[in-house]
Amino acid sequence: MHWLPNQHPLFIFAASLAALSATVWIAGSIPNRFRHEGAQNREDFNVIQGVTLTLLGLIIGFTFSMAIGRYDQRKVLEEAEANAIGTAYVRADILPTEAGDRVRALLKDYLALRVKFYVAGYDGLAQINAQTSKIQSELWAETVKFTANRTDPVAALLISGMNDVINSRGYTQAAWWNRIPPGAWTLMEFIAFCACALTSFGARGFSMNRKIFFILPVVLSTAFFLIADIDSPREGAIRVIPQNLVDLAQSL
Repeated sequence: MHWLPNQHPLFIFAASLAALSATVWIAGSIPNRFRHEGAQNREDFNVIQGVTLTLLGLIIGFTFSMAIGRYDQRKVLEEAEANAIGTAYVRADILPTEAGDRVRALLKDYLALRVKFYVAGYDGLAQINAQTSKIQSELWAETVKFTANRTDPVAALLISGMNDVINSRGYTQAAWWNRIPPGAWTLMEFIAFCACALTSFGARGFSMNRKIFFILPVVLSTAFFLIADIDSPREGAIRVIPQNLVDLAQSL
C-alpha cells in the first residue's frame, strides 16, 4: 500500500472503487447466519458495524484535514517566496550600478523558474531545479562580492535579503515533499475494506438489492480521490496557483 500516495488521484479513485466494489460483492455473496438469526446476535453485529463505520468517518476526516493543512502551507510559502524575491529585487538598488543590474536580471530569471516550478509536472522538473540552483549560486556570489569585506548594516541587509530568497525555496520544497504518510493511507483503506465487507455481509436484503450496496464504495472512492487530489502538488485539479509570483513578475 505504500505506493498508493505516489499515484495519480484518478488512479486512486479507480483502484479504490474496483477494490471496494469487489469487497462488497464477495462479502455479500458469502452465506451469513447473522442475516436470519435472533435479535441479540443481530444487535451485536450492528454494534461492530457501527463502530467500524464511525472509525472510518473519523479517519477520513482527520486525513482530509491533514491534506488541507498541507495545501494551505504550500499557499502560504508561495506568498512568502514572492515577498522574499521582491524584497531582494528592491534591495539590489544598494549595490553599485553594474552589480545591481546583474542581480536584478538574475532575480527576474530566478522568478521565472520559480513560476515554472509551481506549474510544471514531473517531466522537466529536474532541469528546472538545476537551473534554479545555478542562478542561486550566481546571486549569492554577486552579493558576497559586495559584502565580503563589509560589516555595516547595509551589507547585513543585502545578505539577509538574499538569504531569505534561498531559504524560501528550501521551505517550499520541503512543503511539497510533505505528503500524507503511507501509514495513514494504509489504515484508511483497510478500515474502508472492513466497512464495505461488514455492510454487505450483514445485510439481509443483499441478494435482492445488490446495486444499492455499491453506493458506499462510490462515496468512499470519491472521498479518497478528493484527499489524494488536494495532497498531490503536481497532479489533479486542485493545485497551488503561483498568483503572487506571477503578479510580482508582471510588476517587475
